[in-house]
Amino acid sequence: MNRLAPALFAATALAGCATAPMAMAQPPAMEHPMMPPASTIQPQTTITLTGQGSIKQAPDVAMISVGVQVEAKTAADAMSQQATQMNGVFAAVKAAGIADRDMQTGNLSLNPVYEYPNNARPRLTGYQAANSITIKVRDLKNLGKTLDAVVKGGGNTINGISFSVDKPEQFQNDARVEAIKDAAAKAELYAKAVGYKVARIVTISEYDYSPQPPMPVMMRMQDMAAEATPIAAGEVALVQTVNVVFELVK
Repeated sequence: MNRLAPALFAATALAGCATAPMAMAQPPAMEHPMMPPASTIQPQTTITLTGQGSIKQAPDVAMISVGVQVEAKTAADAMSQQATQMNGVFAAVKAAGIADRDMQTGNLSLNPVYEYPNNARPRLTGYQAANSITIKVRDLKNLGKTLDAVVKGGGNTINGISFSVDKPEQFQNDARVEAIKDAAAKAELYAKAVGYKVARIVTISEYDYSPQPPMPVMMRMQDMAAEATPIAAGEVALVQTVNVVFELVK
């Protein structure tokens, strides 16, 4: 028994040496190469807020969508009639002082018209052709005059009117200042409510400005008064929105 002990001890030692390199061969853990570095600002010390600034301004341009809508027995007649009336609209609008660059075709369509009698299959009665153009009116004093010219030229539909500022960039900086002030005021309010102070701005991002939505006008243009159609432009709002991350401290 005494002769076996040294041999057993040596075998155990060799087995331990054989397994040691395998443990050492494992590489140390590394951060994933695509992971961003950890932020030095703790998430619980920041607050993200949205600020909005609005600058109201009298509009100086208007966009109107006008056109022609006719029905006829055949598709060819419907298209021919709308073309004749639309040519009259183009001529009248140009005579009212609208340049070619301020007119653009917005829609051209031809659709069958059906009757739906009770307990019977739909019956084709004709075709409806429609054509519309979008007109940019740069002098709002001529807006009513332009609308009346459309009617006299053969137009019978107004699809919409919207007002805007032709060069809004000059007012956008004012809206930006109002937006960041709005966000900062909210940050001070929230921080004070929980016993913190605003330390600094971490990030600022802004959205594209958004003008006031168009004023919807849907009507059929029939008989107009002899005087120019009155139009009230009112004001449009140039709105700027920003997202701001603030750091808060005790």
